[in-house]
Amino acid sequence: MSQNLSQTSVSAPANDIEFAAGDYVVYPAHGVGFVEGIETQSIGGMEISLYTIVFEKDRMRLKIPVKKAQSSGLRKLSSETRLKDALETLQGKARIKRAMWSRRAQEYETKINSGDPVAIAEVLRDLRRPKEDTEQSYSERQIYQSALERLAREVAVVESITEQQAAEQLEKVLIKAA
Repeated sequence: MSQNLSQTSVSAPANDIEFAAGDYVVYPAHGVGFVEGIETQSIGGMEISLYTIVFEKDRMRLKIPVKKAQSSGLRKLSSETRLKDALETLQGKARIKRAMWSRRAQEYETKINSGDPVAIAEVLRDLRRPKEDTEQSYSERQIYQSALERLAREVAVVESITEQQAAEQLEKVLIKAA
């Protein structure tokens, strides 16, 4: 089995994405992280280069093989154009599907974990309720909050503002659209 692993890693195509220590990146399942550094470890007799990514908010450190960065979905921060598309999505009309909540919740979680700012904005738009509306369930509020935090982290880093300011900015866009 280790023979197959070594053949796979030798024949793997070169990685198109290059990150350096100090870069902010987005890992789909965890959101915005900070590349702490690149290290080489010996695993099973093979030398493997790994990105060490720190997610301060979650107090988590993740190591991803450099050759697997692209296939894992690791990407650079969104461009201002992509974030503008996400803000436009927030201003759209909510699309509530008639499917059972468990199915919709699963779809929302998938969109959040995709790391795509427009998909996350769709979740925010679809789950947004006025403060006086008490019909939102606990799980709806949890998913909404998760989406808001994920998108706010990326907006905050791109626009060089705090996460709190970014969340307030996103909520203002949602309130205007309502």
